[in-house]
Amino acid sequence: MMKQKLDIKNLLTQPVPWLAHNVSNAGILISSRIRLARNISGFLFPLRAKATERQTIFDQIQSTLGSIPELNKSSMIDLKSLPEIEKQILFERHLISHEQINSRIGSGLVVGERESFSIMVNEEDHLRIQILSPGLELNRNWSKINRLDDLISSTLNYAYDNTIGFLTSCPTNIGTGLRASVMLHLPGLVLTEQIKPVTRGLNKMGLAVRGLFGEGSEAFGDLFQISNQSTLGESEKQIIARISRVVDRLLEHEKNARYILLETKPDYLFDYVSRAYGVLSHARLLSSEEAMKKLSALRVGIDLKMFTSLTLETLNRLMVDIQPGHLQKLYVKKMNPERRDSYRATLVKEYLC
Repeated sequence: MMKQKLDIKNLLTQPVPWLAHNVSNAGILISSRIRLARNISGFLFPLRAKATERQTIFDQIQSTLGSIPELNKSSMIDLKSLPEIEKQILFERHLISHEQINSRIGSGLVVGERESFSIMVNEEDHLRIQILSPGLELNRNWSKINRLDDLISSTLNYAYDNTIGFLTSCPTNIGTGLRASVMLHLPGLVLTEQIKPVTRGLNKMGLAVRGLFGEGSEAFGDLFQISNQSTLGESEKQIIARISRVVDRLLEHEKNARYILLETKPDYLFDYVSRAYGVLSHARLLSSEEAMKKLSALRVGIDLKMFTSLTLETLNRLMVDIQPGHLQKLYVKKMNPERRDSYRATLVKEYLC
């Protein structure tokens, strides 16, 4: 039987598990995600289902997943009952989508122990299963999620067509239902003005380039997510292999861009980092966007060995704690945007000084 209560306070005490400092190329390769879209046969997709049917789906998923011994230490929660700030925190930790912040009846979340996996219930599909991990770990994540998917499919009857594969709400997910994505920190390509042509090239290859929080989000802090745009016509392993090859090339392009900056514009590069540290150390007001941009510069500074005590571990924790939901929960008060900017500046100084 799964736990029925997700402890948000406990989440706040734990570093986000997909942000790690001790993986290869941690300054560039941030995280990997594998996500599967699945639907239960015999029910309308969530966007078409009425409230009563969505609740029935939620109840069935809760009962069925609760019967799987391997999921005993997981938690399931009805998002409709959760305060808005706590839903914002789940979004900032990439456990739910932006759409699920405005939860409808039957919208839920299953979270594995230590955020080892998460399952969005009644988002765009009945189930959105995902595994996130630090660094470039697409193959390992696929092995884990494939086993989890097998466990779930042994108890739930998926909507599946023998010709086209898994049936999903969005046509781009039909087939394997798999999205593979990697988040990268690419300030070198941004500063050398290569990011736009690189993005156009990736789009022509059928890959999507999105910001920190996925579809529709800006690339705050020079963080970009690279993912496949469709899932039909390729196997899961083919999709993962294609994304991995592209990420390897992007990693080399970013390293080369940083090297060129260091060789041709060293004063500009060191000034870029120093100014960012100065702003973060003395600002009285900091928006999320500005803070993320300056923290991006500090990550470059760590790569250049400009700091003796500042670490990626600290910046990773700070990158999450300055987000609106985490910030308000840490200070135990609801704030308007200007008030958040003030508390964010204070928090950043506490971390850096």
